[in-house]
Amino acid sequence: MRKQNIASISAAIALALAAGGAQAATKTDTFTVNASVAKNCLVDTTDLNFAAYDGTALVDATSTVSAKCTKGTSFAFSLDGGTTSGGTIAQRLLDGATTADTLQYNLYTDASRSTLWGDGTTGVTVSDTGTGMANWIAKTVYGRIPDNATNQAAAPDDYSDVITVTVSY
Repeated sequence: MRKQNIASISAAIALALAAGGAQAATKTDTFTVNASVAKNCLVDTTDLNFAAYDGTALVDATSTVSAKCTKGTSFAFSLDGGTTSGGTIAQRLLDGATTADTLQYNLYTDASRSTLWGDGTTGVTVSDTGTGMANWIAKTVYGRIPDNATNQAAAPDDYSDVITVTVSY
């Protein structure tokens, strides 16, 4: 009987050791994480406010157009002819608030006001490349009201126009 007890005890110890030392089974797999960055640009502007024109000298002013675009994205600013009836890129017009008069003016890419800023068909566009959506790239718009016979005939009034800025990318 002693041999049977020893055998039973030995079997119980072997089962206990086997149960305590067992490892949990595991399986693994992987998955891919994907993302893409889309080309994008945002645009911002400041108003161009001419000082009072008194019919004795041209008047110059500046404003700014800005864009922030995804890194490496080429873009171009274009400016339209404005909303005043009869205005074009070649000859923009400011509309009188209370009179039927207009003032001639134009917008340029350079301080010497020799390169007309337009849409690429009339006048040129201004291009650059984005450096990331945290970085605004600003370009100066140079405006001029010329001192000419048409403008000298305008009545006292407040004159305005609205230019649409387009960023193509």
